Amino acid sequence: MHTLAVIVGSLRKESMNKQLADNLARLGKDLFTCNFVDLGDVPMLNQDLEADLPAGVVRLKQSIKDSDAVLLVTPEYNRSIPPLMKNAIDWASRPYGQNSWSGKPAAIAGLAPGNVGTAAAQAHLRSIITVLGVKLMTQPEIYLTNTEGFFDSAGRIASASTEEFLHGFMKKFADWVEKNKTA
Repeated sequence: MHTLAVIVGSLRKESMNKQLADNLARLGKDLFTCNFVDLGDVPMLNQDLEADLPAGVVRLKQSIKDSDAVLLVTPEYNRSIPPLMKNAIDWASRPYGQNSWSGKPAAIAGLAPGNVGTAAAQAHLRSIITVLGVKLMTQPEIYLTNTEGFFDSAGRIASASTEEFLHGFMKKFADWVEKNKTA
């Protein structure tokens, strides 16, 4: 079983992407031990803070280092990733020479109300994260549209076929991690 750091790019209590991440963790529970990384106490990137990293940054970096892989679950804000996600990516790559992302297997997922889901945000995220040395799984892609009834009253994905697809995604991700994990 692999350890998985799950980073959600939203702090909103009722975040649809947090719900998606919860469902992915549930669907992959036989493959991954999921550790959700709280970004609520990670300050905005400020290189003046690098001499004495804030506790939230230390925890973020350690969570990535301690995991076999990372799952990035991103909303789409104005055709890009939210500032919270970009801030976490930047802090985990700092200070210079201490990039927590290097060599780490990763996958991206996202959910949005629009017809193309989080396609634009994920394209932007791919261009950012791969330059940091992440071993990004590129297939299958998850561009989900949050339509009415996507989640049931218990917060689970209502569609059996969508659950089956997402379970397959988690299986392929586990295979990807096995092939690409660092020693």
